[in-house]
Amino acid sequence: MKDQAEGLRNLVQTQTEKGTRSTRIITVTSGKGGVGKSNFTLNFALSLQAQGYKVLVFDADIGLANIDVLMGVSSKFSLYHLLKKDKTIWDIIQKGSNDIEFIAGGSGFNDLLRLTDDELNYFADQVMQLNGYVDFIIFDTGAGLSKETLKFILAAEDTIVVTTPEPTSITDAYAIIKMVNTMGHDVSFKLVINRVTDSKEGKQTADKISLVAKQFLNLQIPTLGFVDDDPVVSKAVKRQIPFTIAYPYSSATKSIQTLADNYLKGYRVIETPSSGVKSFLNKMMNLLK
Repeated sequence: MKDQAEGLRNLVQTQTEKGTRSTRIITVTSGKGGVGKSNFTLNFALSLQAQGYKVLVFDADIGLANIDVLMGVSSKFSLYHLLKKDKTIWDIIQKGSNDIEFIAGGSGFNDLLRLTDDELNYFADQVMQLNGYVDFIIFDTGAGLSKETLKFILAAEDTIVVTTPEPTSITDAYAIIKMVNTMGHDVSFKLVINRVTDSKEGKQTADKISLVAKQFLNLQIPTLGFVDDDPVVSKAVKRQIPFTIAYPYSSATKSIQTLADNYLKGYRVIETPSSGVKSFLNKMMNLLK
């Protein structure tokens, strides 16, 4: 009987032969913890998948990796096993709710900063195989601007900054945008305002960040949308079931679906050598050296 890893390899080979589009890389981050970033990432990924796109969630939060916990599944392998060459990229891809595919990170991303050239090349070769296998790879990073998070922000094609209407959350979200900008990097930021009481509060929060970014950084920061402060979200977390699955008709789920729609309106398939996983890896490898 063929194992799952072999099946995945055969699938990506078939897709490559058909000349599939490149995979788009999205990084999700936040200025501070506790804003619901990982919960957003997972449910956003599920909403994209529900519209017919194939999505892979990469848990890149070193200290608090919890995508698997939110789904109530146990991670058998992680990025660590790939970096140690114990497993291939296909071995560490696991399935969670609604068969969403994910890769557990944990301490593995710390090891990325200490790899030899040979190990870096192996990592790049393995991750490159994902190009065309999925439409989107979404990296859920740690809160704040750590060295690891910065690399994912700079290498991704889109970076979604999740914040809430709380003043400290707004300040920290702007701070992370400002720090990246003052380093001289050109990053495609997009805002998501989580836990809003209504659309008015969401718009006011987004405007505060957007206006300051425009005035002091000369940056246009578009807003993808708002997620309602819905009590079903905490209920779903306790049940370890994503709220878009546990409560498909809730206001929070409708909010996420609208966000996914808004993102896809600006999304187009790109089939150039400079896009997708190859571009991400080129940037990442340069940043790691």
